[in-house]
Amino acid sequence: MREKIRCAIFGVGRLGYVHAENLVTRIKGAELVTVVASRKESAEKAARELGAKKWTTNPQEVFEDPTIDAVVIVTPTKTHAPLIIQAAKSKKHIFVDKPLTENLDEAESVIREIQENNVYCQVGFMRRFDPAYAEAKRRIKNGDIGQPIYFKGVSRDPGSPPEEYIKTSGGIFLDLAIHEYDIARFLMGDEVKSVKTFGNVLVHPFMNKYGDVDQSITFMNFQNGASCDIEASRNSTFGYDIRGEVVGTEGSIQIGSLQHHDIKILTSQGSVYDNIPSFPIKFKDAFQYELAHFIECLQKNERPQVTEIDGKVALEIAVAATESFKTKETVMLNQIANFT
Repeated sequence: MREKIRCAIFGVGRLGYVHAENLVTRIKGAELVTVVASRKESAEKAARELGAKKWTTNPQEVFEDPTIDAVVIVTPTKTHAPLIIQAAKSKKHIFVDKPLTENLDEAESVIREIQENNVYCQVGFMRRFDPAYAEAKRRIKNGDIGQPIYFKGVSRDPGSPPEEYIKTSGGIFLDLAIHEYDIARFLMGDEVKSVKTFGNVLVHPFMNKYGDVDQSITFMNFQNGASCDIEASRNSTFGYDIRGEVVGTEGSIQIGSLQHHDIKILTSQGSVYDNIPSFPIKFKDAFQYELAHFIECLQKNERPQVTEIDGKVALEIAVAATESFKTKETVMLNQIANFT
């Protein structure tokens, strides 16, 4: 393996650009070689701004380039499976934004290609790399709150993405709540046994056309008897609100805050602080750390912490959550624990 991992980025939307900037400016072991985008203007502009040597609208150019070690895929979900399969066949290691694929059949196909071609794959569940969530996991493993018995997750976006995005997003359980499903099983150290979900359209009527909702709740039971509730919302007009809590037999760990800067302004009118406005700010460090972990794993020839298997399990939960919402029934899962 080369001293520097030579990468191509697929997709230069908001999150793709964050990953590209991290590869260029913050991760010493990486080199951004090629920018791939569906529109020529976007690819050319991003390559110029980022200092990448090449840009293209044709993914095949990357797959046929023997000097590229890894691809970072930040494209619409429906494109994940074909891009991952092509990357694996071309012996490129893969970092892919969540979800792993659009459905479970595709997940099986990509996992088979990844494993048969002996490449590494990391799925972009960045919350595992957020300093607060990572410290919470360390404290739980250390036994600081005893045995974890309950998880409460809050994931509130400040408004809905545009209709064009929502109609192909897969729905709130696959697109938004899936982050909470992954972090729940990560923190609780167990697999999900059953899922029951509810949801409504309260603010954004256009979502009714796509069978989606802007406010939802998921109740889950774990195989060891623990349980959790997860709120996923598109209606947080007051900021980007991501928080969690793990209740244990001997205490509780509260994770995250809506507060942006660690300051509070006190006046005769009362006290105020500024709220976190967007996800790139909330998870700035997490995005950097997850990609740095991926690059370091490739340099050391080690398996990443968040693999294609984790991606499939989170997808299974999201699919079950969507089914539960549609059928109004509890959906049982049959998963094999992957925790060590």
